[in-house]
Amino acid sequence: MANVAVIGAGTWGCALASTLSDNGHNVTLWAYLEKEADAIKNNHECPNLPGQKLSEKISVTTDIGEASKGRDLLVFAVPSVATRSTAKNVAPFIENGDMIVTVSKGIEESTLMTQCEIIQEEIPNANVGVLSGPTHAEEVIRKIPTAIVAGAADKKLALFIQELFMNDYFRVYTSDDVQGIELGGSLKNVIALAAGMSDGLGAGDNTRAALMTRGIKEISELALAMGANPETLAGLSGIGDLIVTCSSVHSRNHRAGELIGQGYTYEEAMEKVAMVVEGVYSAKAAKALGEKYKVELPIINAVNKVLFEGLKAKDGMYELMHRNKKAEYDN
Repeated sequence: MANVAVIGAGTWGCALASTLSDNGHNVTLWAYLEKEADAIKNNHECPNLPGQKLSEKISVTTDIGEASKGRDLLVFAVPSVATRSTAKNVAPFIENGDMIVTVSKGIEESTLMTQCEIIQEEIPNANVGVLSGPTHAEEVIRKIPTAIVAGAADKKLALFIQELFMNDYFRVYTSDDVQGIELGGSLKNVIALAAGMSDGLGAGDNTRAALMTRGIKEISELALAMGANPETLAGLSGIGDLIVTCSSVHSRNHRAGELIGQGYTYEEAMEKVAMVVEGVYSAKAAKALGEKYKVELPIINAVNKVLFEGLKAKDGMYELMHRNKKAEYDN
């Protein structure tokens, strides 16, 4: 049995806390808000996952020091925009070599850093990995069979994460390609916004399939330019995560895109979704990475124009369909 703290009591944090508790581990769940902690303590369920009970064995706290000290593993499950500030608060309680795994997906706009890079910068004495893949909290907490990948430069850390999380409904693979895993998990959210916009415009399966296929090409080319393994982008954290995020009723990125396609601004769409829409926060960073590494990203650039430059979604689709003729793949 391991002592594990899940930092972040949103839907994904609650679902993973439930999985870890199912596996017999001693789990502490840290909530940012007192009212969030009280709701979980009193009702034993995540506020945004109604009807799905959490084990009474899971401890809940709002004290970041209490949650962070002396743990076998810390699971960072805060929204990507809160990763840096949370890591700063956790840093004083971390001993040399303490293990942290991030399950958040996003690229920091100001630095173009991934989640692991942010945590490593703020907590340099920690051993940091990532857990990512085609996973919705709404299904994991219901014990629906799921596959995911644990990535770390330190193979022992990847194997430790695998050992702690894996069970008969949650299958964990390992990888040393942290960069590829994080880029796939972050950039697919931007493509999911595009897929949602096309659905909001009333387009069909053909359009969504085209956006997904050309979208994974954009993600893969950028990831390869940044040193990732091409097999990673063909795997769970690449095409797997892209499929589920572009097509699932649980996808907040797809839902926000759908609303934008119907005419809402991204601010209005995020308010209606009422949860963090990571693709909106990663879109500018993805565009900047394309410019930095000289990789053409037409879908990601079109999403940025719609989100931040006032382009209508239907005009963004028109621009994509009227780009210069080209071969599907360069020789």
